[in-house]
Parts: sequence; C-alpha cells; structure tokens
Amino acid sequence: MSIDVSAFEKVQAQLQGLFDEVGTLSRKKPDDAINKFKLKIINPILVEANKLLTGDYKPFSDFEQFDEDSLPTNSDTVLILSQYLNCLEKLRADNIKVYVGHWYWVENGNRTEIRTAPPKKITW
Repeated sequence: MSIDVSAFEKVQAQLQGLFDEVGTLSRKKPDDAINKFKLKIINPILVEANKLLTGDYKPFSDFEQFDEDSLPTNSDTVLILSQYLNCLEKLRADNIKVYVGHWYWVENGNRTEIRTAPPKKITW
C-alpha cells in the first residue's frame, strides 16, 4: 500500500483541529445543531479522508459526509470525527515501523526517510 504521507498528515491535522473545536462546542451544548458554515469546512476534509481510508480502514461504509440539509448535532459531529481520527491512526500505525529508535513511514515494505511519531495504542 502506498500512502501520500503529506496528504495524510494534512487531513489528520485538520480533523484533529476540527475535533478539538467541535468537542469544545459539544461539551457546552451537545444537542445544538452545528451550523452550515462549519459543515462546509468539515465536509471537504471528510471527502479527503475517505480517499485515504479505503476498505476496512473506512469508519462507516455508508457515510461520506454530513448532509447540510439535516444539520447534525455537535455531539454527533464529534462522534464521527473521532471515528475518522481513530481509523486514520490505525492506517498510520499499519504503515510505520521503528528503525534504530525512530519511527518512519513505510512504503511497499521499505522504510522511507519520513519520520513520524510512535503509534498510539489501538486495538482492533
């Protein structure tokens, strides 16, 4: 499997930022609907995440993005974003290896020169 590491890291960072921001809203008002402006930011990032998360890595086989006509709640949005983040981490963990104490991305079984953080603990 070959992953566009730059695209992966961008999507993961964007989703983490959105998760943090919407998480704050969710703690204050979990049942309030998220606004269309935020969905117009979130949905394109989910589309990019879906390009990376194929097959078993995709969190939900029948979910692509939020419907702007039926706005999800803050807590629903956090739920989806957290699942995407977990699946991105699983994909990352499956495509990195440690060499001489440092973690690197692997492409086609070979270590690249792209360093990364150790995997988070994920059990499937």
